[in-house]
Amino acid sequence: MDSLQLINNPTEEISENQIPRRPDQHKRKLAIQSLVLLLIFMFGFGSGYLMGRNPFHQATQTVRPLSDDESMALVDELNPPEGHTIHTMFGDVGPQLVAAGAIDLSSFSALYKQQNQPLTDDQKNILTKGSNLYINIQQSNAYFLLNFFWALGLTNENPILTEGMMMSGGADQIGGFASTGGWTLGTKPATELYASQKILTLTDEQQTRLSEVAAQVYRPCCNNPTTFPDCNHGMAMLGLLELMASQGASSDQMYEAAKYVTAFWYPQQMLEVASMFKILKNVDFTDADSRQVVGSQYSSVAGFQTVHQWLSQNGLLKQAPNSGGSCGVR
Repeated sequence: MDSLQLINNPTEEISENQIPRRPDQHKRKLAIQSLVLLLIFMFGFGSGYLMGRNPFHQATQTVRPLSDDESMALVDELNPPEGHTIHTMFGDVGPQLVAAGAIDLSSFSALYKQQNQPLTDDQKNILTKGSNLYINIQQSNAYFLLNFFWALGLTNENPILTEGMMMSGGADQIGGFASTGGWTLGTKPATELYASQKILTLTDEQQTRLSEVAAQVYRPCCNNPTTFPDCNHGMAMLGLLELMASQGASSDQMYEAAKYVTAFWYPQQMLEVASMFKILKNVDFTDADSRQVVGSQYSSVAGFQTVHQWLSQNGLLKQAPNSGGSCGVR
């Protein structure tokens, strides 16, 4: 979902024919027209070059669909039964979020009880006592982590929120995004929570690394990078990457975490992306370049739609056993 809106400011147009043109103006116009034609030519040439590098244009006329066994193997790579471990600890983030009013324990607990997935003892400890456990994302806790990191990304004070694209409409418009207006599990309004607490402190180097990675990590529900976290998945990814950066994670570790977390939050979309990698490049999801997988070419909504269309046209679509997540609290 793209949240930037274009505002039209119509002005009175004046016909070129109404304005006498001097000789030097005529020459300038010819030069500009020539430049435009040159740019059009170069754009056409460049487009052909890029299309030539597009993996879909490298495919042969006939592609072999994945067998059922191969597809199930891909599902296990995307969502390993034992989960995917990220070597970053929860620390005391949970108690800080509760103290800040970002998480209302009763509302948070009731949500999962209603879904017949009551909080585990470990999850209760993460929220109330803190935890030195490494983050391990599984099907059973994917949405607990989505909401937990949503609260962190929303509440933690960081330049990405205070100086970035979320502020493009001004501070008075900050409540109009899905990632802000959609947060209903705190004791305070989301607009009051927004970037209100210094929960994580990053060095200049860590902040630079965070900003660089976040700018390249996309999600299949919109065309925005994590530096524009206008939905819950974007805000949650920001919170996760912030926590990883604060504990010294490298760029490679952050991209890999984003790849697997996205696969748990968007199983169907990532199954299709993984299928494309396997069919066209014979590359397993575990070996696929994390930067490519989560980049705009495949993980933005436009990139994913291109993948989906190609698979559909070639009769190669497979259905993931789990549906993807919505952009609301769950």
